[in-house]
Amino acid sequence: MGQDQLKKEVGWSALKYVKPGSLVGVGTGSTAAHFIDALATIKHQIIGTVSSSESSTKKLKSYGIPVLDCNSVDSLDIYVDGADEINHHLQMIKGGGAALTREKVVSALAKQFICIVDESKVVDILGKFPLPIEVIPMARSYVARELFKLGGKPIYRQGVVTDNGNVILDIHDLVINEPMALENRINSIPGVVTVGLFANRRANIALVGTSTGVKEMK
Repeated sequence: MGQDQLKKEVGWSALKYVKPGSLVGVGTGSTAAHFIDALATIKHQIIGTVSSSESSTKKLKSYGIPVLDCNSVDSLDIYVDGADEINHHLQMIKGGGAALTREKVVSALAKQFICIVDESKVVDILGKFPLPIEVIPMARSYVARELFKLGGKPIYRQGVVTDNGNVILDIHDLVINEPMALENRINSIPGVVTVGLFANRRANIALVGTSTGVKEMK
């Protein structure tokens, strides 16, 4: 079974966690796009959605699914999104699609975070996937020097501007043994908007697409 088929299966499998009358947070990326396809089939059963990116908003609206302003909601019943890596503690690296800040805000609003991934994203130790950091443009060089001190190799993601008007630094060659501590450390660097480590707010459930079906991790 191909990787896209695994993403499709896991995206659709998340639909069973969406209850009628829910406010649904929607993530970004290829796996989340399959979830949006699935969500469209029950769009009249939900109150609406809050989106983590302009691209997801466009796709949701193309289906006629209501998209609410994040500032207009107090909480979300559920947030469904993918990850670039996830460990067995359900801590994640996210931000390959440069939507990490909005994803972090939307996940913080959610009572339940469902992470949808194919089996290639499950790892024992985070860090093989370069860790994205959203940075305000004027601080890019300073932040890169500070990140270098942490033992990784920060590389500027050329030509990428986030939906918030910022830039992305990706830290390569970093072994993340203490995700929560590293998340807090990087977030304390002046100029950092947020880091793509989702360790303090981890997933509640991970749905993993495998060649033998979708498996649930808690």
